[in-house]
Amino acid sequence: MALLVSVFMLIPTGILCLLCAVLWLECWGATIARAQPLSRTLGMPKTVVLIPAHNEAEGIEVTLTPILLQLPEAATILVIADNCTDDTAAIARNLGVEVLEREDPEHRGKGYALDFGLQHLAPDPPAVVVMVDADCDVQMGTIEQIAKQAVGLKRPVQALYLMAKPAQPQAKDAVSAFAFKVKNLVRPLGLWQWQQPCLLTGTGMAFPWEVLPQISLASGNIVEDMQLGLDLAIAGYPPQFSPTTLVMGRLPSQEKAATTQRTRWEHGHLQTLITSVPRLVMAGIKQGRWDLMTLALELAVPPLTLLVLLWGGMMALSLVLWGLGWLLLWPVLISVVAGLLLFSAIFTAWLRFGRQDLSARMLLSIPFYILWKIPLYFRFLTRPESQWVRTERDRTHPDA
Repeated sequence: MALLVSVFMLIPTGILCLLCAVLWLECWGATIARAQPLSRTLGMPKTVVLIPAHNEAEGIEVTLTPILLQLPEAATILVIADNCTDDTAAIARNLGVEVLEREDPEHRGKGYALDFGLQHLAPDPPAVVVMVDADCDVQMGTIEQIAKQAVGLKRPVQALYLMAKPAQPQAKDAVSAFAFKVKNLVRPLGLWQWQQPCLLTGTGMAFPWEVLPQISLASGNIVEDMQLGLDLAIAGYPPQFSPTTLVMGRLPSQEKAATTQRTRWEHGHLQTLITSVPRLVMAGIKQGRWDLMTLALELAVPPLTLLVLLWGGMMALSLVLWGLGWLLLWPVLISVVAGLLLFSAIFTAWLRFGRQDLSARMLLSIPFYILWKIPLYFRFLTRPESQWVRTERDRTHPDA
C-alpha cells in the first residue's frame, strides 16, 4: 500500500520540485547578471510607438510627455483611442501626436486596438513597432534601446516593466510590488543571464515589423501579450529581455481596482499555462529547440503565491500520509527539497532586489497577502476571468 501511494505521489512532488528548481535557477542567475546598455552609436531605425488607450484622459498626458521628450527623430507616436467616451483623443492630438479613433463596442480590448493600429501602418510600415500601455511611465532612453535591440536581433524585445506603489502604500501593496518584481525583473533577468528567451509582460515591447505578420492580435484575450510572445516564439522569434530599460506601471490604490487587475493577470496566466505549456513542449520536440522547452518551464511556474500554496498543501499531505504509514519517506524528502529551493529562491530575490521595497518587518505581512489571494484562485476554479476588463485608474498620479 505504502509503495503504491508513494509511486502515485512521485508525479506531483516531482513536478513541484522541478518548478521550484526552475525558479531557483532564475533567481540565482539574476543575482550574478551584469547588463550593459547597447552602444548609442548604433543607428536608430524607423520606429512607431503604438499606444492603445481606452478612456485615459486623466493620465494620457503623463504617459506621452516623457516619451515625446526622449523620442529620436526616426520615431513617431500613434495613439489608438479605442471606444473612448472621454477626451483621450483630443488631449493626445493637442500634444502633437497622431491619433486614430476606433469605434467597435462588440470587439473591445487591447488586442483589437493594437491590430487596428498595425493595419493602419501596413501600407508604409516602420522597421520597429514599440507597444506601450497608456498608463505607464517610460524611462529616458528606453524606446531607443529596445528598438535598436529588436532590429539587431530580429526578434521581439521586452523592456523591464515594474509597478510603482500607490502614494500611501499598505503592507499588502509592498508585498504585491515585490511579487511583481520577482515576476518581471528577477525571473526574466535570470533567463537573460542563461541566454534564454522570456515571456512578454504587456508594455514596453518592441517588434521588428517582419515578425508581426506571423501572428494575429485581434482578440479579446485577457493576457494577449503573453500569448503573443508564445506564438512568436513558436514561429521562430522568441522574445529577449532588455535589462537596462524601464517602464513603470501604476499599481492601483483602490482595493477593488487592485483585485480586478490581479484577477485578470493571474487567471490569464493560469489559462495560458494550461493551454500553452503542452503546445510549447510539442513544438520544442518537433522543431528540436531547447528555447521552447525553456519557455514551457518558465510558463509552467505558477504565480509566486500559488506556488507557495501548492508547496504547503503538498508538504502537509505528504507528512500526513507518511505519519499514517501510507507513504514511504522519499516523497516527503522530495517535498522538503522543493521547499528549500522555493524559499531560498524567494530569499535570494528579496536580498538582492527587494529590500528597498519590502522591509524585513513587512515580511511578516506575507501570510496575510497569501490569504488575500486565496479567493482569487478559488474563483479560477469556479468563475475564471474570460473577458478583458479595464482596470480603474487612480485619480492622482502616484509617486514612483
